[in-house]
This record gives sequence, C-alpha cells and structure tokens, in this order.
Amino acid sequence: MASSNQFPPEKVRVIVSEVVSLLQERKESVSVAETAAGGIISAALLATPGASAFFKGGLTIYTLESRVAFAGWTQEHIKNYKGPSPDVVSELASNVRAKLGSTYTICESGTAGPAGGPAKNKTPGYVALAVATESGTYKRELNTELGPDREANMIAFAVESLKLLRDVIKGDAKL
Repeated sequence: MASSNQFPPEKVRVIVSEVVSLLQERKESVSVAETAAGGIISAALLATPGASAFFKGGLTIYTLESRVAFAGWTQEHIKNYKGPSPDVVSELASNVRAKLGSTYTICESGTAGPAGGPAKNKTPGYVALAVATESGTYKRELNTELGPDREANMIAFAVESLKLLRDVIKGDAKL
C-alpha cells in the first residue's frame, strides 16, 4: 500500500520517468554530482526498477572537502570559491563524467535556504545547473522563487536538473 509520502516526490517522479524512458530508449547512461539537492536526483533515478542499466553512479558533494576528495577539486578551487555558479557546476560535471564514463553527468549547486547572502548566487532558491556530455557541457541558472523553503528548493533543484538533462537528451538545449 502506497503512503501519501511516496518517493520520489510527485514533481520529481514525473520528470524522472520521462528522463529514464529517454535513457532506456537510447541505451545511454547518466551519473550525478549533486550538492544542494542532497541526493534526491540519484535516489529518484535509483528508485526506478532496472536503474543499473542506465545509472553509472552518484556523488553528493555538498562540502568543499568532498569536492576535493571525489570531484577533482584542488585547494586552489577552494581558495577561489565564491559560491555556486554555472562554471563551478560545469567543471564538476565534466570531471565526474570523465571518471564514471557516463553519457551524461548532471550537476547542480545552489542555495537551498533558509539562510543566504546578498549575492545573487547566495539568495535562497538560486541554483546553477550543468549537464556534461561528450560534445560539451550545457549550463543553466535560475531562481526557484521559493524563498527560504529549504525542502521545496531541494526538490525544485532536482526537478530543474532533470529538466535540463531531458532537454539535452532531446536536443532542445543550447551549449
């Protein structure tokens, strides 16, 4: 019996179903390097029966230290870090894709809230997204407009990441 708290959340379930169908049709694979979404993207993909056919692996690289340990960052990256940005997620996605050999790697980094800062990229709801492919890395940034609602922002970050992946797979995204 399904509970009212089904996983993944409905908004994620809809887009992940579409993405998984595309990956399966094309016999392509995905890996994930997520930060502020906290593992929701990977978990949603893995909730799909047969995920081992398309899911190469996932990292939750929430801390700068985890980025050094698992995603190719150096102390120089940490020294120059000014918060999430399209360039930051692009580099992380490319590095993880190279290590895991997936067709696509999704990466997101944002400010989920409730706290933030005055800079655009530190405002709760801001997220930078990237999907790395063999032909280049697609980037997008947006604000969910959900304010300091941490959980809602995390879900929205996962949804928007998966939407970018869908658009890349379908050829609707621009480099």
